[in-house]
Amino acid sequence: MRVAVSGASGLIGRALTDALRARGDRVVALGRRSGDLTWDPELGPPPPSALEGADAFVHLAGEPIAARWSASRKRRILDSRVVGTRHAVEGLRAADPRPGTFVCASGVGYYGDRGDEPLDERSAPGGDFLAGVCVAWEAEARRATELGVRVASLRTGVVLAREGGALPMLARPFRFFVGGPLGDGRQWLPWVHLDDEVGLILHALDRPAVRGPINMVAPNPVRGRVFAHTLGRVLGRPALFPVPRPVLRLGLGQVVEALLASQRARPSVAEATGYAFRFAELEPALRDVLDR
Repeated sequence: MRVAVSGASGLIGRALTDALRARGDRVVALGRRSGDLTWDPELGPPPPSALEGADAFVHLAGEPIAARWSASRKRRILDSRVVGTRHAVEGLRAADPRPGTFVCASGVGYYGDRGDEPLDERSAPGGDFLAGVCVAWEAEARRATELGVRVASLRTGVVLAREGGALPMLARPFRFFVGGPLGDGRQWLPWVHLDDEVGLILHALDRPAVRGPINMVAPNPVRGRVFAHTLGRVLGRPALFPVPRPVLRLGLGQVVEALLASQRARPSVAEATGYAFRFAELEPALRDVLDR
């Protein structure tokens, strides 16, 4: 299989390209500053040579959300996903022959803050900023179906990885014996080990039955307080110091609302189409990532 991958220099993109090459696939890596070909998704479609003759296109590029949300950053978060995906689909339209599969990033932020409500891929979207971004993002990706292309939208949760993502930030206070739950700790946290994130992307590439949204989360989400106590146990540290929402908001601004959103999401599509999770439980996943 020949696969084009945008965002190939990011945490997930690097792991995915390594996995594709390890199983013998040919990869065209696209990045803003590095890769086989350079492409800035906000400036226009990808180079024709990236997609012509490829079997699939995995589009992972997007502005990071883990920072204070100024008005300009929120605009970059939106445009990098919506405009970037629009240009990706224009690239598919122009390719001859074009890829038959388009796998596009999205996020569990689609659901907004939903408390204890169980969520699967059929659940309605939320009404906050990130939910609106994800709705518009997936709408742009779905336009590829008009070209006869199979589309899968990856609603990714909190990716647990040694090399980056949220876990190093969450673990840092524990290393100084001041770790604890964020907010009241009641929010559901949909997590996924990086190995399963990559495994689920390969599953979406390989299984024609995977169409539309797919929740990229482990089958056992946990509440924030359980996550904190499990992380503390793995690190051999107490989890005694919760950080109240007002303190988090003072330090981080509006992004706190996304950080503390409760999403009790389940991987219904993945399970129905036969994906076998390598890490279904949190503690083994954390011990693997943190080498404990």
